[in-house]
Amino acid sequence: MSIQSDIKKKMTDAAKARDAVSLSVLRGLSAAFTNELVAKGKSSTSELSDNDALSVIKRQTKQRRDSIEQFEKGGRKDLADNERVELVMLEKMLPAEMPREEIVKIAQAKKAALGVTDKSKIGILVGAVLKETKGRAGGATVKAVVEELLGA
Repeated sequence: MSIQSDIKKKMTDAAKARDAVSLSVLRGLSAAFTNELVAKGKSSTSELSDNDALSVIKRQTKQRRDSIEQFEKGGRKDLADNERVELVMLEKMLPAEMPREEIVKIAQAKKAALGVTDKSKIGILVGAVLKETKGRAGGATVKAVVEELLGA
């Protein structure tokens, strides 16, 4: 079962259970999937690949984190708490992040393969490691590992 069809099934279950919070998050995610399909020039009734669906979910989690930060700066703890609940739900849909040790091994191998020796090529190395981890490692974690390797 694809991620998108699994979300649709969960939406039905949440509606039957009258779980308003889950239903709201899942509806928002379904709308984001549709927007992604339209942006890619596909029919809104098509289905996203699992990789594209994961990208949408990651984007949604990033938006929630940004919202939490903004609401806290604005003194709106109530809205920040709502976003936190939604963030937890979205994070459960993502695969577990790759252990840091594995990211370090990949970064070391890519550093050697690309011949990166100084900080000027940090962006190239981060990009190569992110591509190699195929979404199983967060950008911030990869950047931190690469900076440690290069002594940045």
